[in-house]
Amino acid sequence: MTEQRVPLDPKVIPPELDRWNWGAFLLNWIWGVGNNTFIALLTLIPIANLVMPFVLGARGSGWAWRNGRWDSVEHFKRVQRLWAIWGAVIWCGAIVLFGCVFGGTFYLLGHSEAYRLGTSTLQASTEASTVLGAPISTGIPSGTISINGTGGRAMLSFSATGTKAAGQVFVEAIKKDGAWSLTKLTIRVDGSDRVIDLLNPARAEIERIRPDVMRHHLLG
Repeated sequence: MTEQRVPLDPKVIPPELDRWNWGAFLLNWIWGVGNNTFIALLTLIPIANLVMPFVLGARGSGWAWRNGRWDSVEHFKRVQRLWAIWGAVIWCGAIVLFGCVFGGTFYLLGHSEAYRLGTSTLQASTEASTVLGAPISTGIPSGTISINGTGGRAMLSFSATGTKAAGQVFVEAIKKDGAWSLTKLTIRVDGSDRVIDLLNPARAEIERIRPDVMRHHLLG
């Protein structure tokens, strides 16, 4: 069986090629450079990059057919199929890599000593149990942890939910001589401006006092 030859007029696009091009959609400007379709470089421009991948997906096959030198329709199909396969491989690889980095970061934060110290102190706090309701469950933390030898510093936040209410917990901790200690542990209760300082009960809920009320007490 012989392959279908390219028409003498490259402006005439065979009907079977006038369809969605996954390689152009997934690899956009890279595909454009490889297929002499330099309009794809518009994907490097902000705002235009939101639209151009779809334009390339819809019209890319026609542009590539006109701009390239193809032995036959089957030759064109083979090349574009390879672009689509590589596009899918690269995107899947990027998603897996992002998931590993993203998930690994949360895994490390969630298994850190600073997080465990913060959650254990929170769950053992009578004041926290009174406000949120026991038992208290905690969510996945976000933030940063830096360690330098036997020293380090952590700044984390995570959700906390009890039988009565839920809130956001903020933790700051330092590591000295290999041991972690808390320097800040507060809860902001959802739906209000209530803040509870679990490390310094005397300062609990100070953020609830409005400046005008405080001024009134001072002047009174």
